[in-house]
Amino acid sequence: MSDEQWMSGREPQDEHQPMVDLRLDIPHSARVYDYLIGGKTNFEPDRVAAEASVEAWPALPISMRTTRTFMNRAVRHLTEQYGVRQFLDIGTGIPTSPNVHEIAQGIAPDARVAYVDNDPIVLTHARALMSSTVQGRTCYVDADLRDVDSIIGAPQLREVLDLSKPVALSLVAIVHFVLDEDDPRGLVRRLMDELVPGSFLVLTVFTGDTDPVGVGGVGREYNARGMPLQIRDRAEALAFFDGYDLVDPGVTLVHHWRPDHDAPPVRDRDIAMYGGVAVKRA
Repeated sequence: MSDEQWMSGREPQDEHQPMVDLRLDIPHSARVYDYLIGGKTNFEPDRVAAEASVEAWPALPISMRTTRTFMNRAVRHLTEQYGVRQFLDIGTGIPTSPNVHEIAQGIAPDARVAYVDNDPIVLTHARALMSSTVQGRTCYVDADLRDVDSIIGAPQLREVLDLSKPVALSLVAIVHFVLDEDDPRGLVRRLMDELVPGSFLVLTVFTGDTDPVGVGGVGREYNARGMPLQIRDRAEALAFFDGYDLVDPGVTLVHHWRPDHDAPPVRDRDIAMYGGVAVKRA
C-alpha cells in the first residue's frame, strides 16, 4: 500500500475492486488488536483507544497475545491429532503470522482454509491470506458472521472447502463483538448445522470472571468508542458448546488449554478469555 493510500485511508483490493474506506479517523477493533499485540497496521485513534483500555486493565495485551497462541495450539492439535484438513476461520482479523493456513499446512501441506471477515482493513490485507502451498488451498470471503447464508453460500468458499467432509470452524476473539440481541449462540449453531459430523468447533469467549473491575473497564472503553463489545461469564461460555463433545481439557482460560511445555507462566488474573474445542457427533 502506498503512503498516499494510507494517508487517504483508502485502498483497492486489486485494480478491479472499488476503493475501500478504512476510516482512519476512528478506532477500529482489528487495528486496536493489532497495536496491542505489537503490530504496525494501526493509527492514532486506534492507539489512543488501546492505551485507554490498557489503562483500565494493564493485562489486556497479555490476554490478547495468549488468546492468539491458544488458536495456534488448537489448529496444530486438530491437524496433528485428529487429521483435520479443512478450516473455516471467521473473524480473521489483520493477518498476523503464523496464520491458520501457515500452521495447518506446515503440518499437512494439503490443508485447506477459508478465511471470513467483513472489516475493510482486513480486506486490504487479504492477499497475505492467499499464500497457500501448492497442495492446499486458501480463500478469503468478505462476509459478516451475522449472515450465515452469505458465508456458507460464498462461491469461493465452496471452491476451497468440501462441506461433505469434516471442517474445523474457528471463532476466536470474535463472538464478544456479537451482542446477545444478535443471538451469537444461534449463529454458531447455524454454522455448525452446515457442517457434517466429525467437524470441530474452536471458540473463545471474552470474560470478566478473573478481574471484573479491570475487564469491565475495557468493555466501557470499547463501547464508548463505537466498538460494541459484550463480556460473558463461564456459564455463558459453556453454553456455546451445548450439544457438542468437548475435547480435553474442556472450556478453560485459554492459557490452560493444552499449554506448550516451554510456555512462560501466565497468571489467571491476567487472562480474560475462555477457550474450548469440541467435536460434532452424528
